[in-house]
Amino acid sequence: MSLDSQHPYDALSPDAVIDAVESAGFWSDARVFALNSYENRVYQVGIEEGEPLIAKFYRPERWSEAQILEEHRFTQALADNHIPVIAPIRDDNGNSLFEHGGFQFALFARRGGHAPELDNLDNLYVLGRTLGRIHLQGSATSFEHRPALDTQTFGHASREFLLNNNWLPKHYASDYQHLTAELLALIEQRFADIDQLRLIRLHGDCHPGNILWRDEAPHFVDFDDCRSGPAIQDLWMLISGDQQQQRLQMSEIIEGYEEFQPFDRRELALIEPLRALRIMHYSAWLARRWQDPAFPLHFPWFNTESYWMEHLMELTELRSTIQAEPLQLGG
Repeated sequence: MSLDSQHPYDALSPDAVIDAVESAGFWSDARVFALNSYENRVYQVGIEEGEPLIAKFYRPERWSEAQILEEHRFTQALADNHIPVIAPIRDDNGNSLFEHGGFQFALFARRGGHAPELDNLDNLYVLGRTLGRIHLQGSATSFEHRPALDTQTFGHASREFLLNNNWLPKHYASDYQHLTAELLALIEQRFADIDQLRLIRLHGDCHPGNILWRDEAPHFVDFDDCRSGPAIQDLWMLISGDQQQQRLQMSEIIEGYEEFQPFDRRELALIEPLRALRIMHYSAWLARRWQDPAFPLHFPWFNTESYWMEHLMELTELRSTIQAEPLQLGG
């Protein structure tokens, strides 16, 4: 695949970032520090006589304005209910989404913290309580513009993109085609097995990197991938290890969760299907973004012979795991 040297983010120079922030009414001290972010571009910007701000520039044409504003309304509603999230800053007119130089962007207060200690059961209990509060608010109404997490968008669309654009080596393409067809059929059956599966508004990408731990509490950031889905989507990335360890961890999370929101234990059967969908989506995401110069630079191992071999091995293992008995909690 050839790389296009021109990309919209090429125009996002430090001066452009400063001009954008100042257009929203904040006077910069000209200190700009790029933060790790690939889907969007995120910068810490120094503010004269004030604390630095975080400026997030949305990837052009990824989300519609209505979808971005729905993200902002969701996080603001959580913040209004004293749930520890980082909501975007609003100006005197109530605007949270700004535009400058062809980019839509939002501003956030800078907050410090560290990743949660997921081997600490007390931390998992507190994470469960906070997610229960988030989901209680998330179940109060539905998204109108944000998509749902489903097998079509994360699974079938990812598979078709990779196959139709010849991303896999020829000697792996047939194996991938047959394996993913079987895998998606299994995943769809696991979802179908849960009668009246409830979909609610979620964080959507609730991995430890999107949680800042400070003041003995988790603060959830980056709701860029918020969407509708089963509650377990925001829980399963917090557990790891063997079945016994996962059972203990998930029990602690759910105990905290159910202080605020009931949890449907049938959704435990969706942990491995959701993991498989995430992995399929991730590979297609890298391929879709490959013309962004940041991606070949930061993901040099992608699209190599060894990458696709390991990807097939991982999907094969997930197929076996989904066919096995799902995680069960005692009691």
